[in-house]
Amino acid sequence: MHNADLIAELKQKTIDFGSLRQLLQTHTREDDETLFAAARSVREKYYGKTVFLRGLIEFTSYCKNDCRYCGLRRGNAKAERYRLTPENIYACCAEGYALGLRTFVLQGGEDAYFTDARMCEIVRAIRKKYPDCAITLSLGERDAASYQAMYDAGADRYLLRHETANAAHYAVLHPQNMQLSTRLDALRQLKQIGYQVGCGFMVGSPGQTIECLLDDLMFLQSFQPDMVGIGPFLPHKDTPFANEKAGTLEETLFLLALIRLLLPHVLLPATTALGTAHHAGREKGLLAGANVLMPNLSPVAVRKKYMLYDGKICTGEESAQCAHCLRRRVESVGCTIAVDRGDPVSI
Repeated sequence: MHNADLIAELKQKTIDFGSLRQLLQTHTREDDETLFAAARSVREKYYGKTVFLRGLIEFTSYCKNDCRYCGLRRGNAKAERYRLTPENIYACCAEGYALGLRTFVLQGGEDAYFTDARMCEIVRAIRKKYPDCAITLSLGERDAASYQAMYDAGADRYLLRHETANAAHYAVLHPQNMQLSTRLDALRQLKQIGYQVGCGFMVGSPGQTIECLLDDLMFLQSFQPDMVGIGPFLPHKDTPFANEKAGTLEETLFLLALIRLLLPHVLLPATTALGTAHHAGREKGLLAGANVLMPNLSPVAVRKKYMLYDGKICTGEESAQCAHCLRRRVESVGCTIAVDRGDPVSI
């Protein structure tokens, strides 16, 4: 079967995974353009031309883990560590709200300092002041009781990238004390509690194969997340993967469009990593079916310290600059920004 026919089947949600393998192995630039057009059509069917903003607050750069790809890894002695105070976090929210953001994303490494009690206090305070906003957490693996406590305190969403759905590949990316089964169990617990759940993976990470990508797509299809965050693997100079080849913009855009067709309802960010890989990466992401952008609300003084990978953009901009820049970028591809929580549609 020709790839154009496979894309047509995918748009109708009738494609099988054997056909997906063929598309992953043989897609051309022309196929990609066909896929992007189909992805935009599906996104517009469910979301129109609306793009949702998430205000990102990177509140701690401490992490107990030693993931081989991450600049915040415990073993990186050169990493600059910091923790924001609750007052710092609330100030970021106030600034974001004034800019029209109605989702706050509290993201950090797995930092034991931020106990359940501390996190619940922060979540409750934000929920009380901003009842019309969504609160998203991205704190890594915690136990089910912790997830439940933060949900009860007022958190709505949780982002936890699965990184890869292939166990052998997971072992390439992570130290021996981390297991794919633990990560997948955490995602299932989050969904069972009632969170809107986001997962995702890096494109082009060391050891990734076509079969790994197929495993990822199969996992996404079965798990049905509310959000999927993907971006190109970008190496960090102070990690074991410092000299590994970066993932490509082209393959990331292809997979963004593929995910949009597989999961029409999903909230799909055009990530900062895309913008780092190419100056117009986020616009290209929107043209491939994405509908979420994440401006940085973190204090400028700490942005360069939260370095997951080298070359990260927007580390020197004020939050207002970042938000206005994104607005121009969104409008340049014919989309509009909503002052809205941006919840996933039901289909």
